[in-house]
Amino acid sequence: MAETQGEAASAGMSGAAYLRLVLLGALIGIPAALVAALFLAMLHELEHLLWDVLPQALGAPSPPWYLVIGLPIVGAVLVWAARTLLPGDGGHRPLEGFGRGPTPLEFAPGIVLAAVGSLAFGAVLGPEAPLVALGSVVGVAVTRLFRLRQREAAVLGTAGSFSAISALFGGPLVAGMLLLESGLAMGTALLPALLPGLVAAAVGYVLFIGLDGWGGLSATALDVQGLPMYAGTHLLDLAVAVGVGVVAALIVAAVRLLAARLEGFGRGRHGMVRLLLLGGLAIGLLAQLAQALGGNVQDVLFSGQTSVPDIINQSSIGVVVGVLVTKALAYAVCLGSGFRGGPVFPAIFLGVGVATLAVIGLGVSPTLAVAVGTAAGMAAGTRLLFSSVLLAALLVGRQGLDAVPAAVLAAAAAWITVAALDRRKPSPGRSAQRKPH
Repeated sequence: MAETQGEAASAGMSGAAYLRLVLLGALIGIPAALVAALFLAMLHELEHLLWDVLPQALGAPSPPWYLVIGLPIVGAVLVWAARTLLPGDGGHRPLEGFGRGPTPLEFAPGIVLAAVGSLAFGAVLGPEAPLVALGSVVGVAVTRLFRLRQREAAVLGTAGSFSAISALFGGPLVAGMLLLESGLAMGTALLPALLPGLVAAAVGYVLFIGLDGWGGLSATALDVQGLPMYAGTHLLDLAVAVGVGVVAALIVAAVRLLAARLEGFGRGRHGMVRLLLLGGLAIGLLAQLAQALGGNVQDVLFSGQTSVPDIINQSSIGVVVGVLVTKALAYAVCLGSGFRGGPVFPAIFLGVGVATLAVIGLGVSPTLAVAVGTAAGMAAGTRLLFSSVLLAALLVGRQGLDAVPAAVLAAAAAWITVAALDRRKPSPGRSAQRKPH
């Protein structure tokens, strides 16, 4: 993503040409946000049908065991169909993060089908990566209506992506910060390339505000209501923040390591379908295990942003630990078995879950736990510091402003831990070059 923006920024555009690029960014923000809203509303309605309406039609007050186990398997079949029958492999691998570069228009059907098969059927992944891809598709489609150079089209494709995800991350600020941090290697050349995307995110978020409440759109955003006021910063809270950052980073690193090893078993068409089906089965079984341990199956299924209020209000350490273990394993399975989605929101849920242990065991404020858990989980999952702290600050609002210093420490501890673990990994070929004594 940074490379395409850098090329556009160094293209030597005139003032009038650059102004047109910014205005096109604003124009792209509207259809990109509309496509994102339609996609999120479709996911919400399908989840409601599968996990609420269908169980009630079967005479069950909650999803019975055979749906908990069976629906992720059905979703795995849809993902396999999207990846094998449609172009684009259903979108990029979730282990790669958000994805990079413009997305061709012909990839859109496969991206939508793979995302629906993953997210609506219970996979532990978030909607951010499909939204990035669909926003890029809209950007590419709009730029084809104008005579633009390839470099300019690349910048506007990225602008569509950040318009599409602005609602998920609380507005254009986090979306813009994500854009900024992902391209820091460009230095000052980043700022001219940043502006069209930031304008698109702002315009897109205005549209999201107008559509709030329609089609369950507000239910898809990360939001925690009713947090108590957190005043003052205590030494214990700062120590908790550092501990949460380290533990969350270790969990996310273990998840990604397990996912990378699982991914190796899915090479080839037959390997792909077997791994997807086994992955779907494992997701359902892990959700059932969490329920047997006192948790809720829907705290293990799905991306986790709507379950953050549930985990933060838990009062049993045993239940929280059970949910954390099963959620982390299901997250690893989804990252590595071929499902399609984003990696951010499950990592945030794990971070908040770790912080909840401090709420129960040490009596720290739940507002502090949400702030430090969000910052730690996102920093561990994305390796982006400022975006993680900004999202945490927006999430807790004015009642949690004093928790922001602790969130900074949590994000920093998570980032340092992940960086230290990366340095311990052997470089490619090192083991092969090492000679036996």
